Amino acid sequence: MVEKARRKPVDSEGRETPVPQWEVFVRDDQDEPLRHVGSVAATDADDAVDHAARLFGWYAEDLWVCPATAVARRSTRPLSADHPDEDDTDAAEPRVYEETEGTPQVTDP
Repeated sequence: MVEKARRKPVDSEGRETPVPQWEVFVRDDQDEPLRHVGSVAATDADDAVDHAARLFGWYAEDLWVCPATAVARRSTRPLSADHPDEDDTDAAEPRVYEETEGTPQVTDP
């Protein structure tokens, strides 16, 4: 059995900016889901949409922005740069299985 990732709230104390941050989501086609593409700094939603459209969404069918403070952030590691990257390479069960890892297999017909 694969162990579930342990996510904890991200401590963003001291990472605030003087201008509010907005998370940007775009949809390229109506059949696709929205996807997060980045963030912009803007004083209000209208400015955030303008910045986001220039940076990320000039081609997108839909462009959404939301205040970054409204996003609940969870991660398996903290934001600090000095945190060592703990890779579970010695885990009892791999996270990727041969059947699903995407490595092409050549078979004789």
